[in-house]
Amino acid sequence: MTDRSTTTAKFDPWSAAFVAHPYDAYAELREHAPVTYYEPTGQWLVSRHEDVSALLRDRRLGRTYTHRFSHEEFGRPEPDPAHEPFHTLNDNGLLDLEAPDHTRIRRLVSKAFTPRMVEGLRPTVQRLAGELVDGLLAAGGGDLISAVAEPLPVAVIAEMLGVPEADRHLLRPWSADITGMFELNPTEEAARRAVTASIEFSDYLRALIRERRATPGTDLISALIQAQEGSDALSEQEMISTCVLLLNAGHEATVNTTGNGWWALFRNPGELARLRGAVDELLPTAVEELMRWDTPLQMFERWVLEDIEVRGVTVPRGSEIALLFGSANRDPERFADPDRLDLGRADNPHITFGAGIHFCLGAPLARLELTESYGALLRRAPGLRLVREPEWRPGYVIRGLEELLVEV
Repeated sequence: MTDRSTTTAKFDPWSAAFVAHPYDAYAELREHAPVTYYEPTGQWLVSRHEDVSALLRDRRLGRTYTHRFSHEEFGRPEPDPAHEPFHTLNDNGLLDLEAPDHTRIRRLVSKAFTPRMVEGLRPTVQRLAGELVDGLLAAGGGDLISAVAEPLPVAVIAEMLGVPEADRHLLRPWSADITGMFELNPTEEAARRAVTASIEFSDYLRALIRERRATPGTDLISALIQAQEGSDALSEQEMISTCVLLLNAGHEATVNTTGNGWWALFRNPGELARLRGAVDELLPTAVEELMRWDTPLQMFERWVLEDIEVRGVTVPRGSEIALLFGSANRDPERFADPDRLDLGRADNPHITFGAGIHFCLGAPLARLELTESYGALLRRAPGLRLVREPEWRPGYVIRGLEELLVEV
């Protein structure tokens, strides 16, 4: 019998070796400690697909607790006042709200992400992906992430929101600094950068909103302003927080899915050759499998609003649960031969986009961007080769590569 403390000791999100390959540790957690308390972060780790999927839909859990309890009532400390700009920005965004505010804002924003609206973007996404890949080809190669993976989703979501092209270079650095606060036990330096980025990003959007009030366009910010007169009205802070969330979520995960996915393909040359030989037929299932096999969001956290029981373990109110998406997506109880990359996998209920009321609003857009990005590279650069093994960025919760150097 494996000791639980030994099992959780292998779960080390601050270790470069663990970040590079967390899957052996996940396997031990699933087998020996599927629901277990992790002292270093004060969280309950949940690692099996069935449990993660169920808890994402369980309304006894929430992304926040402040809609029902004060910090004192919930047994949590007051946030550091120095971090207030970050918390104001984050706490008013769609991802960290619960009903009724979440319902109101999601109903409004979801109109921009209907299948019909997203499909209407396909020609633009195809054109952008083709231009970026042509640029990579003309250069003879380079960093696949900075040359293709990053600019494509940034351009698309910025275009949707109406961010001028000249300003788009500001978005990824702000996003990277803000999402640094989502890592486990962030440092004071990380918090300082997140606060600075929150202030700068908010000020930028506040000025852009003023411009759109004076001169409306066909972009999403103009539509949100126009909706302020109805029952779905957003406050200015809700609008700013929603735009930041859309800009951050609209490219951060897609960038990392592209980089992680190509690294997976280079490590599985047989599957890469299979995909190159049948791009049109395999691409839809390949995109889903690449998201499952090495998901960019490894952990999603929820607060326990009422005592719950998971696999016979009581998790009390006031606890924080860490749902291990990366582990759930490799669970052999749900996926046949889960550690094998199978680009034709048909039965693939991965939870990379989450589930329940916080299911990723932009999932259809992410799938479109990934399909067109992979498709353009596979068709236009069939001889794409890896130059050297990449290194992982130090973050664990949002997991991606520093760079991915390729040649053509």
